[in-house]
Amino acid sequence: MKRTFVYIISLFLISAAGLVKAQDTILFPLKIKAGIELSGPVIYFTNKSNLSAEGYLSVDINEKTALVLAAGYLDYKYSQYNYNYLNKGIFLRVGTDINLRKPEVFSDKYWAGIGIRYGLSIFSSETPSFKEENYWGTIYSSVSPSTSSAHFLEVTPGLRTEIFKNFSIGWSVSLRLLLYNSSEKNTRPIYIPGFGRGDKSLSTGIGYFMVWSIPYKKIKYFVKPEAPEIPVEPATPAIKTQ
Repeated sequence: MKRTFVYIISLFLISAAGLVKAQDTILFPLKIKAGIELSGPVIYFTNKSNLSAEGYLSVDINEKTALVLAAGYLDYKYSQYNYNYLNKGIFLRVGTDINLRKPEVFSDKYWAGIGIRYGLSIFSSETPSFKEENYWGTIYSSVSPSTSSAHFLEVTPGLRTEIFKNFSIGWSVSLRLLLYNSSEKNTRPIYIPGFGRGDKSLSTGIGYFMVWSIPYKKIKYFVKPEAPEIPVEPATPAIKTQ
């Protein structure tokens, strides 16, 4: 009985060792990433009335998932012949990035996946001066600054590739859903920082990012061998009998 038990244990250990040996092991580096959005400053150079700045920090949890914190600032100005409008504020987004490609394919140099965020925006808007003309004459007035907040969800698929060691560029498309806006209907802002148009419940956008990475840890990732394909023999045609 004792010999039988030892024999079974030996077979189990040999099988387990063979399984581990059959798997390829990848040392995958986990990184801390810091990125800045590029289109906002570019737009500001062509249109001084719209200043937008955004950056983010992410930490890899494993080869698939990273935690993300993004923050930004918006300063928007608009003028027409009869009024001036100002809108500025900050925003935060918190969420996760999920890599949809296999580590053995993309290694740590390429990323293709989707991000999910919860966003908070705090902003103020005002109309320093406006002019209204009617039958009785011209009225000059203003609307005092008011502070509001907004909450939204964001889904953002994107791509990123490393062009130098620990330096990447990439882009992402954003789809945002407004959950709550504290501003009154007649004083809604033209833009909600971090979200988009203030008169819409859905907003889209695209961002271009420059990202710096700092590796902080390496983990082992086991690549499971693919099961061999079983050849399918062609079916033998049936022989008809007279």
